[in-house]
Amino acid sequence: QVQLVESGGGLVQPGGSLRLSCAASGFTFSRYHMKWYRQAPGKERELVAVNFASGTTNYADSVKGRFTISRDNAKNTVDLQMNSLKPEDTAKYFCNAAHAFLGNDYWGQGTQVTVSS
Repeated sequence: QVQLVESGGGLVQPGGSLRLSCAASGFTFSRYHMKWYRQAPGKERELVAVNFASGTTNYADSVKGRFTISRDNAKNTVDLQMNSLKPEDTAKYFCNAAHAFLGNDYWGQGTQVTVSS
């Protein structure tokens, strides 16, 4: 049974930091590109960061220099370190696993991040 379980969301003041974690099970983690998406109320879901199966990373322009995605293939986890948070980062953050070749993917249930003073 495939599971992606996100944790680490919460309420933080502008300029603060949060670390999201996604624990994966039920599939061969190392063969999947691991991604973080977010969706704010009334907006489309957007890709925030990706850690490819090769280990390379890519980020949305809006988070470059502030967010860092990292994966641990031994522990089947992918984290998103978020620094210098802004109110516009407020959203529900979702973990996604996309197979490097087959195209199938899986989603977690999401974790809420709220940046507010």
